[in-house]
Amino acid sequence: MPELPEVETTRRGLAPHVRGRRIRALRVYERRLRWPVPAGLPAKLARQRILSTGRRGKYLLLHLESGALSVHLGMSGNLRLVPAASPRVRHDHFDLVLDSGCALRFNDPRRFGSLLYLRGDPLAHPLLAHLGPEPFSREFDAEYLWRITRGRRVAVKQLLMNSRLVVGVGNIYASEALYRARIRPQRAARTLTRPEVARLVRAVRTVLESAIRAGGTTLRDYLGADGSPGYFRQRLYVYERGGRPCRRCGRPVRATRQGQRSTYYCPGCQK
Repeated sequence: MPELPEVETTRRGLAPHVRGRRIRALRVYERRLRWPVPAGLPAKLARQRILSTGRRGKYLLLHLESGALSVHLGMSGNLRLVPAASPRVRHDHFDLVLDSGCALRFNDPRRFGSLLYLRGDPLAHPLLAHLGPEPFSREFDAEYLWRITRGRRVAVKQLLMNSRLVVGVGNIYASEALYRARIRPQRAARTLTRPEVARLVRAVRTVLESAIRAGGTTLRDYLGADGSPGYFRQRLYVYERGGRPCRRCGRPVRATRQGQRSTYYCPGCQK
């Protein structure tokens, strides 16, 4: 599933090509996404200028002269820049055609992605208003994480993946951050010490920054804005490495399940 690094990589790749451009047309080939694309949306977008790009959690934002477009990549989607006349392939669901002759083309085999038009302040929309702090923001620091872990019996990995507490730390990067912080994912959040909390904040940021620099992680479907896969997979320490030797201590990485999701950790390095 595309997570924060994949969405941020897409945003950075698209930004110089869409900023200041006018929308010529929205061509919808498949309305049945996570939420149906409204029939009247093309008329709302025609001739609007894209003022800037943004991101909130895993939502990509295109700020317009009136309102904003929100794109979510779902579990298998990608948004890439293509010549508007280029042939479509299977699972291409919409084109946002720009006055440059290019189009933002959305491909999503599972159709769990979305395209929404947000009026007014997009951050006040119900999907965004209750999200937790961004992991790179000042609000997400050791003191904040210490405070929200007190009294919580939930496993620390589940806490990291709660978007109401911190956004964008999905399954892959939660596993990788906990490995780097030397914390076992099953630990109850309330048992973390202050030094461990500080290490975890640094690890979350380091992992996400490294993934963004590598263009995200391609496991199956994800492609960046230019159609390239993400290369952070080659730098994963534990995720999808069950049974293989730990890169630090050599003990086999263990694979288990937490909250219906795969979890990977090293029993020697993570306590």
